[in-house]
Amino acid sequence: MRVYIAGPMTGLPESNYPAFNAMAARLRALGHHVENPAENPEPPCKSWRAYMRMAIAQLVTCDAVALLPGWGLSPGARIEARLAADLHLNVYDAETFASERADG
Repeated sequence: MRVYIAGPMTGLPESNYPAFNAMAARLRALGHHVENPAENPEPPCKSWRAYMRMAIAQLVTCDAVALLPGWGLSPGARIEARLAADLHLNVYDAETFASERADG
């Protein structure tokens, strides 16, 4: 399954990249193709809008979205979750998704 990871970044230590990268590794180990916005290059203008443009382009290629803890406090992740629901993608709590897939 092609899975996009969504979660909070702005204002968090290391932009929460460690949590994104750890989840990406877990999901890849389970055989999923993962779209991880923490792996995107920095856009030239470094604006939130430019980051979101890259993220949305990734999200629309996916079958599912895995939401990291704290996603509901993030304007960007809320947009991503809402878009995923509107596109009828599967939307999961990332921890639950990774654990259930690992259990069988």
